[in-house]
Amino acid sequence: MQKIAIVGAGFSGSVIARELAERGYSVDVFDSRAHVAGNCHTARDAQSGIMLHVYGPHIFHTSNERVWEYVQRFDRFMPFINRVKAHARGEVFSLPINLMTINQLFNKQFSPAEARAFIAEQGDQSITEPRTFEDQALRFVGQKIYETFFRGYTRKQWGLEPSELSASILKRLPVRFDYNDNYYGSKYQGIPENGYTYIVERILDHTNIHVHLSTSFIRGQAQDYAHVFYSGPIDAWFNHTEGRLSYRTLDFESVRATGDYQGNPVINYCDEDVPWTRVAEHKHFTPWEEHEETILFREYSRLCGENDAPYYPIRLVHDKARLQQYIERAKAERGVTFVGRLGTYRYLDMHITIAEALDAAEQFLAAQGLGTSAPTFCIDPLV
Repeated sequence: MQKIAIVGAGFSGSVIARELAERGYSVDVFDSRAHVAGNCHTARDAQSGIMLHVYGPHIFHTSNERVWEYVQRFDRFMPFINRVKAHARGEVFSLPINLMTINQLFNKQFSPAEARAFIAEQGDQSITEPRTFEDQALRFVGQKIYETFFRGYTRKQWGLEPSELSASILKRLPVRFDYNDNYYGSKYQGIPENGYTYIVERILDHTNIHVHLSTSFIRGQAQDYAHVFYSGPIDAWFNHTEGRLSYRTLDFESVRATGDYQGNPVINYCDEDVPWTRVAEHKHFTPWEEHEETILFREYSRLCGENDAPYYPIRLVHDKARLQQYIERAKAERGVTFVGRLGTYRYLDMHITIAEALDAAEQFLAAQGLGTSAPTFCIDPLV
């Protein structure tokens, strides 16, 4: 029985582990944390019984039938629509920007067609090829929407001027010309009844899988395994010899109260004079439960230090150049596949992570069948 090592017990590592275990491989899973599920980790608060999203809110959404069927093998998903609100300029708005948001901000009663034409007029038509976040916002939504919802929030979230960030970041933030305030457009949306950690524990519950928590994997251990799937930071695999890739990390301030504190699961704070980026009230992520107490997490974003948990890859020009160096070094490695958010230095939602993990396992098994080497990357990290 061939032995496989998997570094990281989040969705990437766990899904690959399960796929290979079911096909007869002996799999050792290592994670430096004391729990599985990575940043998706959920846990019951001992005092209130509320299910906490320990590293920030995670709402599962996908239009991928295969992924949706896969996760439902391990827990029941309860219906949940993410309806985000935003505090800005003394008012509370609906996100993503929709017809209600536009009418409220401009004190209008536009129809969808009128709103579409109005927003088109607001855009800066002189910007023909948006290159930065600021260009993208000004070109497509105009100065007032940009200043109200994006400029201050972006500076807090990324610690950079919007003019320093890529335009591609804003492409994830749609503008809708109807009253649909569903944050995601995915076909399937929900939250697992028993939390994400429960799902990952069940994925890893197989006789051929051996989980080692609070245990770091040293690169030299790779020689003891037929193959390694590495979902840790790609620069850490090489001991940061080309320099550290830049990330943002989060700090959480916990607040306990009774009753309903803010009336919504997530509220963004767009004004720069408010130090936190958003507030999550965790009992609202499980509306099928009842809790008299409540717990809120205020999120503060800052540059990730050496001992911090990396959240969001910044991917500025110098980061991509450094990533290219690590990619070239990775391709020279033998018997290692780099996977997941940290292994490929990309921002990934859970459903993309799972889909790519399933693909990685398939590509490895196909290579085994042909007697060839498994790929170093199953996707292009620079895309």
